Amino acid sequence: MLALIAGSGDLPAELVARLSDRPLICAMSGFEPTSVEAELTFRLEQLGSFLIELKSRGVTEICMVGGVGRPSINPTAIDAATMPLVPILQAALLAGDDGALRAVIGIFEQLDFAVRAAQEVAPDLLMAAGVVTKVQPGELDKADAVRGAEIVAAMSAADIGQSCAIRTRQAIAVENTFGTDWMLQSLQNRPDGSGGVLFKAPKPAQDLRADLPTIGPATVELTAKAGLSGLVLEADGVIVLAQDEVIATADRLGLFLWLRPA
Repeated sequence: MLALIAGSGDLPAELVARLSDRPLICAMSGFEPTSVEAELTFRLEQLGSFLIELKSRGVTEICMVGGVGRPSINPTAIDAATMPLVPILQAALLAGDDGALRAVIGIFEQLDFAVRAAQEVAPDLLMAAGVVTKVQPGELDKADAVRGAEIVAAMSAADIGQSCAIRTRQAIAVENTFGTDWMLQSLQNRPDGSGGVLFKAPKPAQDLRADLPTIGPATVELTAKAGLSGLVLEADGVIVLAQDEVIATADRLGLFLWLRPA
């Protein structure tokens, strides 16, 4: 049986809609999903007890989908089943996103749960390589894409983000802890006018079973408002929600969408 640990955004609902068997939908307290209803909620301080409960319900696989923040831990709320996990959880909360997720995945695997990626559970969340819009990227856009891949790779060493905005091979914005939408919104009053690309890809050494980059129609809208010419996504490395709507929105706004091979 599959359990989803669901967070914010539209991905949990899109994933559930693609499954023939309904999973057990779970959520961490304080970070409940916005697109599906959680059947089982847990506090991080009772993670050990939560995992025992999953075992009792016959769960053998876990998939983490949607946005979740970093909770604060109340030491007085830690239960006996979670106490052995505290050193791992403390280190995870101090690590970057990928480091934190690796630590959590390690806990799940130690208890013999198989951790499955969203794109493994529903492969059609990914799009095939190619340009899927009427507008095509130009040579300058292609050069910017190469530079974007280099910058995301450099950002990976610091575990700080999965996207950047590039114009004439110069970074005009990079993603931080506030996410891609915030980065794009920060460009709405950019001093250099318009042009450039949004580049988005997983970190080179990232565990792809969690936190795969994701875009949807709202990302396309914000890309246009940021004055960028198009979106470049690493093929097989970025989840695209509402794919038909994403393409239609890009066409309506005169943007290109390029799924670029890594």
